[in-house]
Amino acid sequence: MHAWRTRCAVLLVAVLGAGGLAAPNVRADDTTGAGAFVDARVLAVASGNVNVVVQKLAAGDQGPEAAISKLGGTVTRDLPIVDGFAATMPASATSKLASIPGVRAVTLDETLHPQGLLSGPTNKSPPKSAYIKEIRADSEWASGVTGQGVTVALVDTGIANVPDLAGRVLPVRNDLNLLNPTSPCENLTGEATCDDNYGHGTFIAGLIAGNGASSNGAWSGVAPNANLVSVKVAGRDGSADVSNVLAGIQWVVSFKDRYGIKVLNLSLGTDSTQSYRVDPLNYAVEKAWDSGITVVVAASNNGPAAGTISKPGDDPLVVTVGAVDDMGTPALSDDQLPDFSSRGPTAADGLAKPDVVAPGAHVVSLRAPGSDIDTQFPTYVDGAYRKGSGTSMSTGVVSGSVALMLQANPSLTPDRVKYALTATARGAASVDPLAVGAGLVDVYGALRAPAGVANQNVPRSNGLGSLDLSRGSVQVALDDPLQTVVSGQMTAQLLLWNPIVYTSTAWSPLTWYLTDFAGSNWRGSNWRGSNWRGSNWRGSTWYGEVESGSWYGSNWRGSAWYGAWD
Repeated sequence: MHAWRTRCAVLLVAVLGAGGLAAPNVRADDTTGAGAFVDARVLAVASGNVNVVVQKLAAGDQGPEAAISKLGGTVTRDLPIVDGFAATMPASATSKLASIPGVRAVTLDETLHPQGLLSGPTNKSPPKSAYIKEIRADSEWASGVTGQGVTVALVDTGIANVPDLAGRVLPVRNDLNLLNPTSPCENLTGEATCDDNYGHGTFIAGLIAGNGASSNGAWSGVAPNANLVSVKVAGRDGSADVSNVLAGIQWVVSFKDRYGIKVLNLSLGTDSTQSYRVDPLNYAVEKAWDSGITVVVAASNNGPAAGTISKPGDDPLVVTVGAVDDMGTPALSDDQLPDFSSRGPTAADGLAKPDVVAPGAHVVSLRAPGSDIDTQFPTYVDGAYRKGSGTSMSTGVVSGSVALMLQANPSLTPDRVKYALTATARGAASVDPLAVGAGLVDVYGALRAPAGVANQNVPRSNGLGSLDLSRGSVQVALDDPLQTVVSGQMTAQLLLWNPIVYTSTAWSPLTWYLTDFAGSNWRGSNWRGSNWRGSNWRGSTWYGEVESGSWYGSNWRGSAWYGAWD
């Protein structure tokens, strides 16, 4: 065998050694503490030797290797990519594997074929984006876990009607409109349609659930069979008031059972420094969390200074996501920490954030043809796609990862999901927990996490704080005759905010239709403030920056959507 083929074979064993495995049975809801999982095929070998892959609870623990040796086995190869090693051991000793301290799982090390690594969920061309492999989503695709049956709600700028998402953006039922019984989104803007006229939401949707239909499978998202629900809260210039977002979250919670919503993606935020304990936006995401929805939120692009985590990413319950640059490779060793990714602690409450990081630099996802971003920055990839950078993007990657977890284990609670993500995250780009949290999300590891749940005894927000303080410096002007700048207790419907009603009413389909938010008098808006429009970037509430060469965009600050574009 030529040298390069030998290296390829070793790499395939390292990446897929647990991939042809029965490890899909090892799931994050295994809280029994009864010992390591042992592949039934390992225990079925009656005589002779058996080749195994051993995954450890702690990568630096050498106890499992010593224990294997005492059982008459031989360690044959280190496999750091799965925090473990390959070994050969006597079949007569396999019954003792489950009791070895420090072992998470033991699986059969079987012969694998290279196309197993390269094939996507539809067995088309291999995905080119390194982030799929870096978070090890492809390992779950190989076991049939592609997000099937899980719905992710996207509170964003809308989702374009593009082939990569066809049939999986669920139509929204209009219960009170007999002439128009369904629509492509829940529209909380002044625009007449659900079209993504800004372009941010479609890009994030592609990272979560694109199936690569326009590229023969090459540019797939993390969960290419997941469903989406579009909650449109911003129009062509991306502007949205906090009241739009509050309404969007209430709608998601109210109708979660109708659409099977299990994940809420919020690639947005404000620079508010109001304590989470009273803030209405924090109250809303906590309400979603406690209803059984895993809420994934962008950290923001206001780094690298400390204390720059946005709201509602400052909430202790939610999964707050920072970004790393994977440098176009699946290896973690060359990852870098972009300056734009915000750092903790949170400004108001001093909490440790972000919780995890994911690839969010120069990632490829879907265009929204004709949108504001698409026309301003007409640099496309393979026709239907473009590049972007920002914590918006890394948030979409994590939302897709959670969809995979929930297909594999529908009973997982948000607290269990968060624990699994943080307990199995891998070190990358930085050792500073206030920059990268627990580390880089690892889908394969999260589905095999040790017992545990997050967020125990965390005080909740009462939601009775100031709506205006929740906005921070983010302001929009409405398209009413006076061009009213939304401020104080006013909502984007030119109505007064009532925090008592918002926090004391049960959120359900019936109560939704009794709220002010359910009215049709949402107004269009435009950004106000000196930070919003610059020479290279039009500020928005979505986190990201315009890509320029090896950097991630212009040095704008203060926006509320975090994304950047070539």
